Amino acid sequence: MQKRVNANKRLVHQGRWVNLTFVLGVGDDDHLITIVAGKITEIRQRHLPTDTGSFSIRASNESWAKHWQALPPRDYHDIFAMLPKGILAIDGTLLPLMQNLQYFKDIIAVMRGDKGDKNGG
Repeated sequence: MQKRVNANKRLVHQGRWVNLTFVLGVGDDDHLITIVAGKITEIRQRHLPTDTGSFSIRASNESWAKHWQALPPRDYHDIFAMLPKGILAIDGTLLPLMQNLQYFKDIIAVMRGDKGDKNGG
């Protein structure tokens, strides 16, 4: 994820005002992702409950696997489609997420690789 995001000039430019750490939960593993000026500077596994970020986005391994498919199935194509179905959970301070929503959607969707959507996903 870090290499793909940082190599994408459009994404880095889009997130140029983003400076924070957030939690991306994949199954039982939480990862702290630190972003400075739109670039991911660090990804590390969360070991302590007190080690947290501004907000968290969590889903099961199976749900993320579906989200990261080149052509995700219905309800798995977008984090906000996953949310009302109970497939994904978001909590914490939502203001920075909402202010930069497309950026966060795109950096999470970047794991689809070159086969993903042509809008940066």
